[in-house]
Amino acid sequence: MASEREGRLNLHAEFVLSSPRVDECPEWDLPEYAFIGRSNVGKSSLINKLVGKKDLAKTSGRPGKTQLINLFKIDRGTWVLADLPGYGYAKVSKTQRASFSAMIGRYVRERKNLALVFVLIDSRLEPQQVDLEFLKQLGSWRVPFSLVFTKTDKISGSVLMKNRAAFEKAFLKDWAELPPYFQTSAETGYGRDKLLAYIESVNAELSGRDPLV
Repeated sequence: MASEREGRLNLHAEFVLSSPRVDECPEWDLPEYAFIGRSNVGKSSLINKLVGKKDLAKTSGRPGKTQLINLFKIDRGTWVLADLPGYGYAKVSKTQRASFSAMIGRYVRERKNLALVFVLIDSRLEPQQVDLEFLKQLGSWRVPFSLVFTKTDKISGSVLMKNRAAFEKAFLKDWAELPPYFQTSAETGYGRDKLLAYIESVNAELSGRDPLV
């Protein structure tokens, strides 16, 4: 897949906090966007590409690297990025997995300024039950979310279309319509500008102003 030109400059990103406790997260009026996905979905790499920093989120060949709620102020405090632990398979104990699940549940239900959850889906795979179940859980909590299909550079366009169509079919068994979705590559930057433009549009809607053109 051809690379998408990155029309936006690198974003200013300021680390705020890493914590296992939601009640330790700062209270503010800034819109917060959480990124989460199944372990090994490429979340940290995508976050780094999104903000234009090589090591903002820690990457690793070992699934389950992210084990805390990590908060970053982005674009000089315009919005906040929350890097959450992955769900599903990871080489951690059952106790740790249960702790991660409880942490994620408290975060998405209790953060009053949470604007949106970006749920990352591995575009190379057929629909994964763990992803579908997590999305149903967000729905039961009435938490708004969008989908981000990752690693699109790893497969052909035809395979991408087939897998996305299969995911849509599985998703629509429980939902009336597909939420906003994005196709991305942390390697090429494909989808980066569209994702940032969408965040800007949500920020504008929340603040009651017109989005930047």
